[in-house]
Amino acid sequence: MPTRHRPPLTAALTAALAVPAALVTRAAWGVPRALGAGRRALRPTVAGSPNFSDGKFRNTLPTPTAVDGDRAELVRELRRSRRRGAPARPVPLVTPQLPAKAADLAVTWFGHASALLEVDGARVLVDPVWGERVSPSAVVGPKRLHPVPGPLEELPRVDAVLISHDHYDHLDLPTVERLVREQDAPFVVPLGIGEHLRRWGVPADRVVELDWDGEHRVGELTLVCAEARHFSGRGLTRDDTLWSSWVVRGPRHRVFFGGDTGYHPAFAAIGAQHGPFDLTLLPVGAYAPQWPAIHMDPEEAVRAHGDLGGRVLLPIHWATFNLAFHAWAEPVDRLLAAAGDVPVVVPRPGERLDLTGDVPQTPDWWTAVAE
Repeated sequence: MPTRHRPPLTAALTAALAVPAALVTRAAWGVPRALGAGRRALRPTVAGSPNFSDGKFRNTLPTPTAVDGDRAELVRELRRSRRRGAPARPVPLVTPQLPAKAADLAVTWFGHASALLEVDGARVLVDPVWGERVSPSAVVGPKRLHPVPGPLEELPRVDAVLISHDHYDHLDLPTVERLVREQDAPFVVPLGIGEHLRRWGVPADRVVELDWDGEHRVGELTLVCAEARHFSGRGLTRDDTLWSSWVVRGPRHRVFFGGDTGYHPAFAAIGAQHGPFDLTLLPVGAYAPQWPAIHMDPEEAVRAHGDLGGRVLLPIHWATFNLAFHAWAEPVDRLLAAAGDVPVVVPRPGERLDLTGDVPQTPDWWTAVAE
């Protein structure tokens, strides 16, 4: 029987279908591991928390993750935001210049919510994300708008790693795996996140899990897990792990790290109990009318800074990933307009600011980037 040749159209169609299949396979590679621990594995750790009820963690205030609205308008906003949410020019980076000895009060911002705090001679790394995408997939999901300012391996030894919650833009599996190899510091995290870390190979003796108001001592520092208003989830289920802000309290200086949160009255209570703060790092980006309760806008960040008794405010959660509908530089422009006489510092990614003495003046570098 003569060989039957496949019609050219069929061959072309087969080849076209093979490409998406390959892309799907590549996109799915590693996803199950990145999702972390499942609900069943988490339950023994979290079930005893007073903030956990009816199978999930809960905020102290009713906190919808989204409000009802026009779906068609939401789709239009998504299309418009692809361009508006990105910088028009490359973001200027600074190669981190980190001294051998930690200062009494300094901060290096790496972009989004990742920063290295220096408090009374100790170093604390917060929400480190060195990955290219904030997603369980290496090829799908929000991608960096600027490179990482410097290699993770060039960081000096840190005394603790703090995580605010388990969303991908705050808890990054590739970064965790590198920190396990390169550092020996404990990971101090809200309840439940420890199960993700242990599953990813973090030694159990390097994992400290805390509920709200829980404390852990590292040298002369006290790390306090503080209330936040948000949600959690890395897969199809939500609120299986706790979310938090953090107080970093040294013998002479105090820093508040907001992580990711909506505005809430507990800021005032945290300020009264643990403040005043020499420095606050507060989220100012990824806000939208569609989810007003879970992300602060810039004006709310100024209000929270006042509630906390903050001295210097450093905005985080902007510039690095396009996660909402607003223009790229809008969070900082609105923040400065609302700040009044509040000292605000806006470092370039990778820039270290020593705040031990006078507050340094940071130029409005983002203006030229956004134009």
